[in-house]
Amino acid sequence: MTFLNEVTTRYPDAISFAPGRPYEGFFEVDSVHTYLDTYLEHLAKDRGMPSERVRTELFQYGRTKGIVHELIARTLEADEDLRVDPEALVVTVGAQEGMLLVLRALFASPRDVLLVSSPCYVGITGAARLLDIAVEFVPEGPGGADPAALAAAATRLRAAGRRPRAFYVVPDFANPSGTSMATEDRHRLLATAAEHDLLVIEDDPYGFFGTDPLPRPTLKALDPDRLVVHLGSFAKTCFPGARLGYVVADQEVVHPDGRRGLLADELAKLKSMTTVNTPSLSQAVIGGMLLHHGFRLREANERSRRFYARNMATLLDCLDAAFPAAERTALGLDWNAPEGGFFAVVTVPFTADDAALERCARAWGVLWTPMAGFHPAGGGTNDLRLSCSCLEPADIAEGVRRLAGFLREAV
Repeated sequence: MTFLNEVTTRYPDAISFAPGRPYEGFFEVDSVHTYLDTYLEHLAKDRGMPSERVRTELFQYGRTKGIVHELIARTLEADEDLRVDPEALVVTVGAQEGMLLVLRALFASPRDVLLVSSPCYVGITGAARLLDIAVEFVPEGPGGADPAALAAAATRLRAAGRRPRAFYVVPDFANPSGTSMATEDRHRLLATAAEHDLLVIEDDPYGFFGTDPLPRPTLKALDPDRLVVHLGSFAKTCFPGARLGYVVADQEVVHPDGRRGLLADELAKLKSMTTVNTPSLSQAVIGGMLLHHGFRLREANERSRRFYARNMATLLDCLDAAFPAAERTALGLDWNAPEGGFFAVVTVPFTADDAALERCARAWGVLWTPMAGFHPAGGGTNDLRLSCSCLEPADIAEGVRRLAGFLREAV
């Protein structure tokens, strides 16, 4: 990430397929005030808080598990048909804090191993590294996380005397590969997790942004046995500057003295020793957004969904136009066709490393992301990631034209 930021700074006029950021054209500065006022009105009118209590709610240290948990629970029910006890929610400083808390809570022994679908989002492997947690990578298939590969990895680890504890997966439009799991594969994954005594850590930042407006169910929505710890984020569906995420952790915890509680309560204890609480002002703005849109963020993001779907279609169409099938085969190029989200992957017959990116930026004025960084166990050296989320269609077309020139030259 540091290298990408440096390259972007050195080549400010380059068209960048590198960052996986939401499109800034959807952000309005004045809306922040509107949403904040909506939340404050909710506290005063709907919850009957006197002005002194409202002031305390906004300005003082807040509840460790969060102050907008009930609003998030209502939104999950409306958007995902997911009924969650608000007390099973922990509001976090982005999904990244949620990952750290979940890993710290679940991994207690050196024997414990985190299984991760690979290629993977580097935030989860970075969190595991910070906590000295062993990681085993499970190769992803064309349809995303592979239940058969997961079963094989879990079996192999147990035979070696290790304990596979949990499996991390992004089932919808994964970063970096763009792959998505079919509904039947989601059921198979949950059955595999139950058979091998695994929890599933589901990360869902991109689920709203499919080319098909009819979404697939989240793993958590298919989870009657409470095997899934669900990580959510408002970075893509609201705005990333709020740094607001949440964890649905409704698993039962049994203490040595027989007391029973929720995993969410254990996460809150850990959070109280790290960030103490999630900033109330950020929660108030996002809470106001949820209220403003009637707890239906999916409907509120329909314009965004159409925009990202159009961008993905533009990217794939431009690649097809730039490299007809015969030339693509002759050059040894290939790419996938994601069903939504922000990312696609191009496979090339040369090493797509930092040096290649530097040459591409300098000579052709276009940026992309080397995929090797998403393969911590090795691999991805002939792949590059293209993100089309924060560009206009005309820029995508020009960017692909420049990229095509670089690819022909490199081959």
